[in-house]
Order: sequence, then structure tokens, then C-alpha cells
Amino acid sequence: MDKSKHIVVVGGGFAGLYAARGLRRAPVRVTIVDRRNHHLFQPLLYQVATAALNPADIAAPIRAVFRHQRNADVVLAEVKRVDVARRAVVLDDGELSYDFLVLATGATHTYFGHDEWAARAPGLKSIEDALEIRRRVLYAFEAADREADDARRRAWLTFVVVGAGPTGVELAGALAEIARHALARDFRHIDPRTARVILVEGVDRVLPPFPADLSAKARAQLERLGVEIRVGARVTQIEEDGVVLGDERIAARTVIWAAGVAASPLGQSLAVPLDRAGRVIVGPCLAIPGHDEVIWVVTWRARSSNAFWAEVPRRSCIATKGCLRRSAALPQWPTFGAYTFPAFSPGCSGSRFTFSF
Repeated sequence: MDKSKHIVVVGGGFAGLYAARGLRRAPVRVTIVDRRNHHLFQPLLYQVATAALNPADIAAPIRAVFRHQRNADVVLAEVKRVDVARRAVVLDDGELSYDFLVLATGATHTYFGHDEWAARAPGLKSIEDALEIRRRVLYAFEAADREADDARRRAWLTFVVVGAGPTGVELAGALAEIARHALARDFRHIDPRTARVILVEGVDRVLPPFPADLSAKARAQLERLGVEIRVGARVTQIEEDGVVLGDERIAARTVIWAAGVAASPLGQSLAVPLDRAGRVIVGPCLAIPGHDEVIWVVTWRARSSNAFWAEVPRRSCIATKGCLRRSAALPQWPTFGAYTFPAFSPGCSGSRFTFSF
């Protein structure tokens, strides 16, 4: 085949790295584009946010990852949009033409129409987010130690985590451990063990996407750590010094947002159907209908260091509990000769998918 074929992979996260590395022996040129120069292991961001890890512990330079892959190049740039008609990716300082395109840009925060809350309740998607949360958490204990007024001191020692998905649960548990163990003996004028950590969830249980028994176990463990759990409660206002849940106001100086995510806005430039969350609706092989041989949109999530899976719409014939499986649809999946890349997950460990043309 023609070695001049150019594959552009947008995004240096799990999906982008695995797609690009899976093409390491293919007779093609691969360009990985990301607005940051490092790959980030997002599942451990909460540990950076709670001062258990340093940023370098969960980030690796993308160029180092592809140092020995001869057919790969790395471009540090922000992608503004995709010009589907011209087969070009428009960057903040130029553009890249492509023969084939893989979009793996992940997700961003959403505050459900209340973008003004972002400054008061940071989310957790990047190292910058994690360091800002770390700063606010540690400063809260310092401010409480110097505060003479009891009410204001209690507000500094109250931490509210909005959203009881995996990120919210991990953050709430880590904050409780910091207060009750790591910082317990470090202050003269306050007892960090009296800090309140409140986890707020709009539905009736924590970890809603998980089975009910795992949700119940997670709740029990959080409560043993001293986390207060408010389920069926929705945030109606976030203020500088408090959070409003319906008719209840909680005085708190530190609020962390873990309640919602939205698809990357880049998908809007494709001029294809999106779902209510802004995600691109893809076919059985993650291709965009109408552009099956050119563009694929992939989002991979990591729940642990050895559990990755591709998230595709439930309507897809090869999506089962968020996990790609072998099916009769697989022959449609594009292959580059015999070159494949693995998709690891609890339900389909070792499955391999093949690119070709």
C-alpha cells in the first residue's frame, strides 16, 4: 500500500495512544496531536488533588511514549475544528491534512447551565485542576487554624463534593483520610479530625452507573471514613461561602465539582448527529455514519491501571455494558493490513480490533 497515507490522531489520552501505538508497524504516517505535551493517567488525578501524589507521578511525555515508533510524529497544538470536506484538521496555528482521522479528545466539565459556578467549584480533568483543588484544600486548613470565629472556622473545615460518581467518591474518601489521618496532628489551634466532608448526589445512591451491591459497599466504606452522604439532593446554588441544596444552605468554603461531564466541543465541527450530552453518534465500529472509511470517534475510560474500555452508544450492535466485543459487525471495522490494537476491559480482555484499507 501507499506509505504516504496519513493518519491523524487527535488526543493523547488512552484512546489516542492505543490507536497510534497499534499502528506502529503499519506502512502509514501517524501524527498525534494534543494541546498538552503529556499523557495523563486521569484515574489518579484525585490523588494529586489531595497531595498524595505529585503531577509527575501520573503524567508521561507523549514524545517519550513514541520515541521508538518510527512512523509516528507528535504535534503540540490545539485543534479548533475539523474541515470534513477538505479532510483537514484546523489548528490554532495552522492545519494538518489527513487521509484518515481518529478523534479521541475525551470530555470536559459541564455545570448544567450554571457556568458561573466554575470559579467557586473547580472540576477535576487536568493537572492544573488537581493543583488548584490541592491549593484550596490545604489553604482551608491553614485558614481555619487562624480563624477566631467558630462559625467561620467550621465553614473552612467543611468540604462539599458535588457528584457521587467514581471521581466524587474517590475525592470524598481521600479528603476524609487527609483530615482524620495525614493532618490530624499538624495543627495547634484546630483538630482536623472535626472536618466535615459532604458528598452530594442527585439520584438515590452513590456510584449510580455501578451495580447496587457495589454502590452499597462504597457508601458503607465512605461512612466509616466519616463522610456525610446526601443522596437525592440537588445543588441549586454555589456561593463564595456556601452551597444551597434545595431549602438547605451549608456553610462551606471549599466546594469541588464532580457532577457532570460534556463531550468535547470538537465533535460539533463535524456537522453530524450528536446526542443530548454532545457526544458523536457512531456506528458499530466507532465510525461516523457517512464517513465510515475516513473518521472514527473513540472515548476510552480507565477504572484501574489494567481496565480500559471503549465507550460507544448503547444502540451499537457491539456495545455491551460499555465494552467492545467481537461480533458479526467486526468485518466492517477498517484494518491496515494485519495490524491491530488491543482493547482491554473486564469483559473482553485480550480482544483485538483491526484497522485496514
